[in-house]
Amino acid sequence: MSQDTEKQILAEDVAVLHKMGYAQELSRRMHGFSNFAVSFSIICILAGGITSFQVGYCTGGGFTAIIGWVVGCLFSLTVGLSMAQIASAYPTAGGLYHWASILGGRGWGWTTAWFNLLGLIFVIASVDVGVYNLFVGLILNNIFHVDTSSWGFTQQTITVTVILALQGLLNHFGIRTTIKLIDFSGVLILVIAVLLTGAMLFAAPHLDFSRLVTFHNFSGAPGGNVVPHSDSPFYLFLLALLYPLYTVTGFDGSAHTSEETVDARRNVPRGIINSIVWSAVFGLFMAASFILAMPDPIKAAGDGGSIIFNLMASLAIPLWLKDVLYIGIVLANFLCALAGVTSTSRMVYAFARDGGLPGHKYLRRVDHKHRSPIYAIWAVVVVTIAATLYSPAFAALAAGCAMFLYISYTMPVVAGLFAEGRSWTEFGPFRLGVFSKPLALISTVGSLLLIYIGTRPPNDILDSYFIGLLVLIAVIWFGVARTRFPGPPITAAQVAARAAEISAEEAALRDAMD
Repeated sequence: MSQDTEKQILAEDVAVLHKMGYAQELSRRMHGFSNFAVSFSIICILAGGITSFQVGYCTGGGFTAIIGWVVGCLFSLTVGLSMAQIASAYPTAGGLYHWASILGGRGWGWTTAWFNLLGLIFVIASVDVGVYNLFVGLILNNIFHVDTSSWGFTQQTITVTVILALQGLLNHFGIRTTIKLIDFSGVLILVIAVLLTGAMLFAAPHLDFSRLVTFHNFSGAPGGNVVPHSDSPFYLFLLALLYPLYTVTGFDGSAHTSEETVDARRNVPRGIINSIVWSAVFGLFMAASFILAMPDPIKAAGDGGSIIFNLMASLAIPLWLKDVLYIGIVLANFLCALAGVTSTSRMVYAFARDGGLPGHKYLRRVDHKHRSPIYAIWAVVVVTIAATLYSPAFAALAAGCAMFLYISYTMPVVAGLFAEGRSWTEFGPFRLGVFSKPLALISTVGSLLLIYIGTRPPNDILDSYFIGLLVLIAVIWFGVARTRFPGPPITAAQVAARAAEISAEEAALRDAMD
């Protein structure tokens, strides 16, 4: 791409943003691969693809793990396609919240924002707690042989605080550094996933492909009590869908970095779709390699949550290769959460920009030197640390973070289903055409099903949290937010009223940079 062409595209990006009533405060440095890498890194098949594998396998064996992965990823792609079409029309940092407000009204958008924010915070928290556990188990124990048997909640809290502080600092100093790390993360995940898959297949005693489609009821004690016992294959298959749906989530990161992406109306939809497709493909081969490498599939199920780690420890591969895999997995998880902080801070910045959060006058500020929303970044860091401090709530909400995210993904899609062709008549370059409404309907029904299976045993404790959250959202909206929350500019008059503010913000930015 020539410099003149890129300048023209950048000018078009800014014009689209102005048309929606916002100033170009963030720095547009991300190109197509970087936007893809944000979502691909947050999905991170080396995170959920490893730590949630037992949910897929310890329900119905290879059949529920593999077929469930395919079905779950197809649903994720359906949701992603519907989101991509809306993102192409409205490429803003607020993403889901902004779309839902435009298509479904202020209250619908405000509610979407809180589901999205809650899901994102607990994704980062759960991944960073996972980074701690993986660092202790794979690196300190296996590589350096450090005795951590006496370590507990204090060590976890200190380490997670340090990890999040580092992720906050990297984001604080601008998108340029973060882009490089996230680009590296995208490549690292692919390389480690291929190495891990190859190591598993190389070490496999023999390749019995029938394992991949064989159903075996491992619920209850035979599967290490990962899921309660059930005699219903259909119910077990539904539970197994949590494996791919817990893993393939976070692809809204491409949307939240829209205002930092060049040619956002085209690159953001591509980032959403490609991150899902490549995660699905590489994750499928990786899951298959786990099953094929098991010396005894029935005995392996009894390991429950330790299936993959026991399998990796027993691999007949060179020690140096194991160490590379261990380090690569930990680093990929760290970068996954780093990308999560990037995405979430942009969502906080955008929501605050429209007056949706307490302290919004600070949270919406962008540091002119680094072109990053520093107050939003550190708010995300602090709140995420706080989220890990009460173990019962953290365990439940971390388990349900995918459910909250998919609710937030579906809310603008539902609004678009009813608004398309009526109030929603302006679209971007990416269109679904005749498939738009059928895919939106599938996304809606599938998300309702996810709420059902996500609140069944062993996650039935989520019932009370979910109901409590709905009540709290309703009380705050009708009690306070309905009269105080202005929402994003939607009408031509509202956008025009912001013209002077946009000019002032961009002029201040130029003066600070001179």
